[in-house]
Amino acid sequence: MQQQFVRPATDRELANVLADASANRTPVEVMGAGSKRAIGRPSQAAVSLTTTSLAGISLFEPTELVISARTGTPLARVEAQLASHGQMLAFEPVDLGPVLGIEPGHTTIGAVLATNLSGARRVASGAVRDHALGIKAVSGAGQAFTSGGRVMKNVTGVDLTRGLSGSWGTLAVLTEVTFKVMPIPEETGTLFLLGLPDSIAVEALCAAMGTPFEVSGAIHLQEGLSARLWHAGMRSAQKAVTALRIENFSRSVAYRKQRLKETLKPFGDVHELDHASSLAFWDELRQLSVLQRSDAPLWRISTAPRSGPKVVAAIGRYMPCSALYDWSGGLIWVEVLPAADAGAADVRRLVATHGGHATLIRAEPAVRAAVDVFQPLEPGLSLISREIKAVMDPAGILNPGRMYANV
Repeated sequence: MQQQFVRPATDRELANVLADASANRTPVEVMGAGSKRAIGRPSQAAVSLTTTSLAGISLFEPTELVISARTGTPLARVEAQLASHGQMLAFEPVDLGPVLGIEPGHTTIGAVLATNLSGARRVASGAVRDHALGIKAVSGAGQAFTSGGRVMKNVTGVDLTRGLSGSWGTLAVLTEVTFKVMPIPEETGTLFLLGLPDSIAVEALCAAMGTPFEVSGAIHLQEGLSARLWHAGMRSAQKAVTALRIENFSRSVAYRKQRLKETLKPFGDVHELDHASSLAFWDELRQLSVLQRSDAPLWRISTAPRSGPKVVAAIGRYMPCSALYDWSGGLIWVEVLPAADAGAADVRRLVATHGGHATLIRAEPAVRAAVDVFQPLEPGLSLISREIKAVMDPAGILNPGRMYANV
């Protein structure tokens, strides 16, 4: 199918495009710069709509800790503007482009909210949706609307800002997003242990998260993946890596690292990275460096932290796999060997047994067309999703079938 590409530059132009498509029931593929285009079922849309012409920072109030940007604005541009004032997006958005074979830096700020994919700091600061203050968007019927605003606690009625977070462009096309931001920590430190088995590593991470010392990152890399790290020192150790991040003012970081070392002492020798090495290490994890340069199927599994090792062990009994644990074990990136269904039947059954949900992030188009990429919804949630879709996109034109076959 030959696709028509459209790049609306204004909300009105976008509304006209969608109103016409809705009237003619023309399927529309919605995307930012396309860095996550290979997630979900392959598009069968006649029109591909990109928001890259809806670009620019529309509001930045450093003293109020708030920024608004048009949704096609590159995330890198937003973060550079914030960094120039010593601020950041606290939820640490992940750049999935390189994992999918795309050059880094193509993620747009609109895609950040549309996918709700947060980084390691989520354990301390919350998810993308928790930092979103408001949106502007256009529905599938071509109707422009706003939700929320530029301050906290300003929503009455239905909170569409949170509702559209994680909807992957299936309900509306975002045109502007507003986030609260936070100061960049003065110092970042990392404590790490080597060679721990998964279950013991997650126990160590959970023990650290249970302290009052404000851990802002808690990850574990199996040995096979730690060997792919860019960080030469950790890579050369040729052992599993279990790491914790501590951030804040310098004096506070020094005190909390010392106290955490005492907590972690029963788990083995505790090593340390300085500020510069810590920044480099966590930045490469944000890019999922150890999962790049591979075409093996990749699953993103969310579960209870202490269930993580059980899920991975269960998957390992059915197929060879490698795992990166984040969020102290509550988020697992699992790479498996190529198979006709990317191991979907076994992965979903095992995740259901232990609790949680799984999304197939990377797989060949034929595999993505044949299996459930996103976690299947329970009947009640499926009905609610269909009802919301019927209101927001009555003709069903926006990313049809990307998340679910008939939605």
